[in-house]
Amino acid sequence: MRVLFDHNVPRKLSRFLPGHAVSTAASMGWAELENGELLAAAQREGFEVMVTGDQNLSYQQNLAGRTLAVIVLSTNNWNIIKVNPVPIIAALAVVQPGDFRFVAL
Repeated sequence: MRVLFDHNVPRKLSRFLPGHAVSTAASMGWAELENGELLAAAQREGFEVMVTGDQNLSYQQNLAGRTLAVIVLSTNNWNIIKVNPVPIIAALAVVQPGDFRFVAL
């Protein structure tokens, strides 16, 4: 699965996602893009999921008709994520296009 990490997601999380092709917004040259523009760019480039720590995104964007899913983390604190990545891995396994999936850590 092609996964995009938003600006606020620790890159180190990718080590817990073997088998997924992970890129960051910054590595794609999208550092200046936010919310809707970032979602549109990710979808155009064939990403299937975007992982973000922006909890407001689900209130600001509508994914109806999109082929992209969004996983929203309750925190982007690496010290919390690294000790319990299982809920993120589980969300990736079940997320469907157009879904907003909130992951409590």
